[in-house]
Amino acid sequence: MMSTRSPARRGLTRLALTLALGLAAIAPALAAPPSDADINRLLAASRAQSMLDTMLPQIEAMQRQQFQQVAEQRQLDEAKKAQLQRIEQRTNQTIRQALSWQQLRPMYVDLYKKTFSKEDVLAMAEFYESSAGQSLLDKTPALMQNVMVAIQDKMQPLFVDLQKDLEAIVNEGNAPAAAPAPAKK
Repeated sequence: MMSTRSPARRGLTRLALTLALGLAAIAPALAAPPSDADINRLLAASRAQSMLDTMLPQIEAMQRQQFQQVAEQRQLDEAKKAQLQRIEQRTNQTIRQALSWQQLRPMYVDLYKKTFSKEDVLAMAEFYESSAGQSLLDKTPALMQNVMVAIQDKMQPLFVDLQKDLEAIVNEGNAPAAAPAPAKK
């Protein structure tokens, strides 16, 4: 029995089938998870370890402030102050160990694998390796500092209004009570 389709139509059908099979074969490769090497390339290009290393002193400074506040809020004798200082040192040691690159790199690799495709990771690595990506990394700390200052400037008037409202509420209860009205006879 002979096909009733024209040769041109059979050719188009074969072409469509070939394209579909080709795309089906390529699609898993495009959506493939990144390898550890791909992620390590991105982490190196994006300076992830040095950013983490920069954060640790900031975290320690916040921790130190908290310990100082505890010490200032309580009247501690020298023995208690020494004990608090030992706890602070042990806490800093624990934080440094928990947030070390050696501890966190495997977590980064796992999370990047779960979140990004190989194509995403390679594109990000290429960007961070470019002069534009390096410029972004160089300027991001200054940008974040400027953002924080701008946010503080924007929030300051709101805090002033909030402070006034709080004072009004607090003073409301402290206002002298009005003399009671004389009782009617």
